[in-house]
Amino acid sequence: MSPIKVIVSGGGTGGHIFPAISIANAVKAIQPDAQILFVGAQGKMEMEKVPAAGYEIVGLPVAGFHRKLTIKNLAFPFKLMKSLLKARRVIKQFKPDVAVGVGGYASGPVLRIASQSGVPSLLQEQNSFPGVTNRILAKKASKICVAYDKMDRFFAKEKILLTGNPVRSDLLNDTSREEAIRFWSLDPQKKTILVIGGSLGARSINNGIIDTIKELPDDIQMIWQTGKFYIEEMKAKLPEELMDRVIVTDFISRMDMAFSAADLVVSRAGASSISELAILGKPTVFVPSPNVSEDHQTKNAMALVEKKAAVLVKDANVNCLIKEATGLLEHDDQLKELAKNIQLFAKPDAASDIAIEVIKLAQKK
Repeated sequence: MSPIKVIVSGGGTGGHIFPAISIANAVKAIQPDAQILFVGAQGKMEMEKVPAAGYEIVGLPVAGFHRKLTIKNLAFPFKLMKSLLKARRVIKQFKPDVAVGVGGYASGPVLRIASQSGVPSLLQEQNSFPGVTNRILAKKASKICVAYDKMDRFFAKEKILLTGNPVRSDLLNDTSREEAIRFWSLDPQKKTILVIGGSLGARSINNGIIDTIKELPDDIQMIWQTGKFYIEEMKAKLPEELMDRVIVTDFISRMDMAFSAADLVVSRAGASSISELAILGKPTVFVPSPNVSEDHQTKNAMALVEKKAAVLVKDANVNCLIKEATGLLEHDDQLKELAKNIQLFAKPDAASDIAIEVIKLAQKK
């Protein structure tokens, strides 16, 4: 039997890219001779992160459609048409047995052409409220892997598989708090807050932190990932007397060390972040981004808040973040409850469960 061929499309942010790579790795773990090709959006993170993970990637000129009136939307139909033509060429040349869409700009053209070419497709929907692209693609998809219950509100029930969201395998390293604290050169006697605003950072969270950073108690330290667009501004504004216990960085490559060091996490409520925090059992304050389709991050976070598995602070209230986080650190019982309850949302076998379905579809074809 010849090796299966899998095309994986999507990206734009770490929340799409890292799960996609995890699925690819899981497919290779089951079928080492599988041939995998990624398709992403030109100029986006995936064009760097995917080759670094050892996979070939093709870029499409596709871009998102802006909801606000902007001149950039004039180019949208031309970029979409070029992307559809390029996707057709890629599928004709690569001849995939199955197409996997993980969300993001590139998944639309690739899965649409795949369906037209008779290639079975699998969607991985991370959020509790799916985006427009996946809702359209779902009509032709063979299987839809989801992370939340009650998704038959949006998708055909017979196609749905509750698998959870894949997480980066390096997060599951058996790293002790002591080792992580040493890695960051922090004080083992002080509690640590980890602040992450997504792979590209979050301006509102950064502003909320820097505006109130002097409220940080002496016995608490912080690892703060600002994103590359904000690093210089935040470093320049950080008071000198806090530099020994507030580590400011643009990107964290060793997230295992960051999570292991953290007693509490402040994070956006992207589906990928929630899945990682659930598997690791981290008490978390979620700050949902208001700049996402259908306000899906608030819906993601509320699914946990309703089960006392997380705390939510609205984006408009970011100046309360340090007060909220440090207040939680004073109550060990509440931290333990949050940690225990968020782990109930964990699906540690998500990547391998999805990979099994991908292989089944490929072999069926």
